[in-house]
Amino acid sequence: MSGMISAETREQIQKILVNLESPVKLLFFTQKDACPGCRQQLELLQELVKLSNKIELKVYDFILHGNEVAMYRIDKIPATMVIGKKDYGIRFYGLTAGYEFTSLIEAIIMVSTGHSGLNEYLETLVEDIKDRVHIQIFVTLTCPYCPKMVHVAHQFAFVNGNIQADMVETAEFPHLTQKYNVVGVPKTVINEVYSFEGALPEATVYIEILKAVNPERYRAIEEEIREVQGLRKASRVDDKHEYEVIIVGGGPAAMSAAIYSARKGLDVALIAKKLGGQIGYTATIENYLGFPTINGIDLVEQFRVHLERNAIAESLGEDVTQVKIDGNGFVVVTENGAQYRASSIIYAAGNEYRQLGVPGEELFIGKGIGFCATCDAPLYMNRKVVVVGGGNSAFTAVRDLLNFASEVHLIHRHKEFKADEALVQEVAKARNVTFHTPMNVKAFLGKDKLTGVRLESVDGMDRLDLNVDGVFLEIGFSPNSSPLKNLVKLNDCNEVLTDRDQATSVKGLFAAGDVTDVKDKQISIAVGQGALAALSAHRYLVENKLTKTKVGLKETWQ
Repeated sequence: MSGMISAETREQIQKILVNLESPVKLLFFTQKDACPGCRQQLELLQELVKLSNKIELKVYDFILHGNEVAMYRIDKIPATMVIGKKDYGIRFYGLTAGYEFTSLIEAIIMVSTGHSGLNEYLETLVEDIKDRVHIQIFVTLTCPYCPKMVHVAHQFAFVNGNIQADMVETAEFPHLTQKYNVVGVPKTVINEVYSFEGALPEATVYIEILKAVNPERYRAIEEEIREVQGLRKASRVDDKHEYEVIIVGGGPAAMSAAIYSARKGLDVALIAKKLGGQIGYTATIENYLGFPTINGIDLVEQFRVHLERNAIAESLGEDVTQVKIDGNGFVVVTENGAQYRASSIIYAAGNEYRQLGVPGEELFIGKGIGFCATCDAPLYMNRKVVVVGGGNSAFTAVRDLLNFASEVHLIHRHKEFKADEALVQEVAKARNVTFHTPMNVKAFLGKDKLTGVRLESVDGMDRLDLNVDGVFLEIGFSPNSSPLKNLVKLNDCNEVLTDRDQATSVKGLFAAGDVTDVKDKQISIAVGQGALAALSAHRYLVENKLTKTKVGLKETWQ
């Protein structure tokens, strides 16, 4: 008998399926004449259910059975679900032939027997994950290593209802393969932002998930390991100690300044709400020297590990609310009321992207809503994108997207644009651009990921829902300069004015990175400014005999 399953394989599978306990349902979503893969997968499933009376197959049409599609959050076909007493979040998108037939059988056995196969301690850790986690494992049917990673993800989904794990066949979904830059399999993507490659052990996968969804927990575990290994020298900041330099901020400029200060032998402390700054909002970075492609979270981790190899004092989790002069030095005041003293300050608190403050915005930042079209435009090849704004940054973002997106919709609340006329005319000529003015964004739509934008005309007369894959907010920045208000000179945009050595208008106070009046806000520029600020601060401290460091001004630093 010919078919998708050979006679020899059928015999082997029947012996395995004898051990099934509870009934299992296979839910298959397809569409008539939709794709060759749909027909092949249906044939495979039909043959499989004949091998055990414990397996039932139900077939749904992706268009006609909208309620089921919505209830099970199916967003593409062919899609196969394995459910038992409940939906465990186990999904297969594409064919489950080749090596992935093993993944399907393992999922059926797990759901039927009720045993995840994880060791008891790890299962408890996975159960304790409180965040929503969407795992996508990109596979090929000829990859012998992929089923291991798929099974681990399905094990995690089985024990924790907050986790959904999808096998995604690369050949069936090339647009996703391109979006997530899949150049090797298995590749795992977590919550559409963080990714890693290879078939990793269960415990390592758990750590990678923590890194993506609960950075604080991950850092606590990782810091303990590095301290035991002698690779972490950072300590807690002491509010009774006067430091030679305090660095305010946690982005690339601040971390660069801290490393350079520590290497100069300065007594240095760093105070920030968190480490990373705006890098954490970026899915993929492709223009930082030494890293042809890296996601934002991973680059932050590289910076952090490098930073904490140095003897610095840290205070993370609190914002600085004021910097003031006290005698010959400075006092840094935090939101928790703590006060820290230093002989000099490097202010590198960065800026914040302005947001709209509408429903769905916080939910989808990093999951469809971004701030840097220059960085992320290639991720939207042949997809629909919205840009919000009417200035030069918005029109530049549209221009960056023109060669990638199939549709670009520009939303602006005024009828007239603030962008340069030449730039407006250039964009207006593009065939794939549509202007929506004067209109406001009222809400971002979607459940687990962004699927659309709700618009309303300024006069409230018209409403429009756009189905899109991504949104870029290009409505400007807000420099985090308020703690320096009435202390240093700011420009009209509230950015800190600095000279060529990163010095401000106040002696002993330096600034670096996006909070300054530097025109181009880029990671590499911020890192360079942080280094320069540290060298300038060191020079200031030495010249004014405010440091005990033995590193002189004429010594070469390498």
